[in-house]
Amino acid sequence: MKLNLDDITFIIVTYKSENIIQNCLDSLPKNSKKIIIENSNNYKLEKELKSKYDNIEVIVSNNIGMGAGNNLGLKACKTNYAFVLNPDTKLYSETLNNFIRALDNVSEFTLASPLNDNKDFPNYKKAISHINTNKNILSVESIDGFSMLFNLQKFKDQIFFDENFFLYLENDDLCLRIKKKNEDIYVVTDSLINHKGGINKNEQFEYLRNWHWMWSKFYFNKKHYGFLNAIAKISLNLSAACFKYLIYFFLFNSHKKQIYKMRLYGIIASVFGKKSSFRVDN
Repeated sequence: MKLNLDDITFIIVTYKSENIIQNCLDSLPKNSKKIIIENSNNYKLEKELKSKYDNIEVIVSNNIGMGAGNNLGLKACKTNYAFVLNPDTKLYSETLNNFIRALDNVSEFTLASPLNDNKDFPNYKKAISHINTNKNILSVESIDGFSMLFNLQKFKDQIFFDENFFLYLENDDLCLRIKKKNEDIYVVTDSLINHKGGINKNEQFEYLRNWHWMWSKFYFNKKHYGFLNAIAKISLNLSAACFKYLIYFFLFNSHKKQIYKMRLYGIIASVFGKKSSFRVDN
């Protein structure tokens, strides 16, 4: 298939990302098309980005989450391909050349990504095989959400990320849906991307993460494997959360106690069909 840079739009969802987003944008080709979904209502950042970068559109939004934010950008995209990136990623000088050159050798794909440059944290799961026509193309079961090239011709229905997820497993859900349709997900191993990663150490964000991890785990398994299977998958987490909540309650460790309380609340909310609506200010 023929792929070129003019037919790719870069989509980046930001949330209080003013300290890192410009490093990401500076690593992209100057004339590339870019859509930024600014999820923290930062109009100052919108103005700064528009004044500094060419071919950039900034959509200012409330904190609707990564999946829903990416959906906004994907639906606004006018090119045939959309490259979803996290703001804490950077491309190298040869990343796109190697990436596009490799994908020119395949007949079609639905999702693709360069390879994370940190060998200890590969951005894919369950490698299936190398493609016969190019040993640098690896067929995989799923890729991480910080780097995803979408072939939008495979998404005529514009159903991308499931917006019921807020923090976790929306990427796994998307990839599983694609694989159920026997479509292809590739990683190009000679095209590298840098992902800074890291987790906010703020206590409130820690509570948010634990709530949504449990909520998402149950919802994901219920969606794909049924209610009873989801109950089985979450049962150990439920038992452990109850036990550790009691332990830290009697040890007067309020922070740890709150973490496992959030896990319990996330499980209960998901089991009873409540939305992933828990939010904190951080």
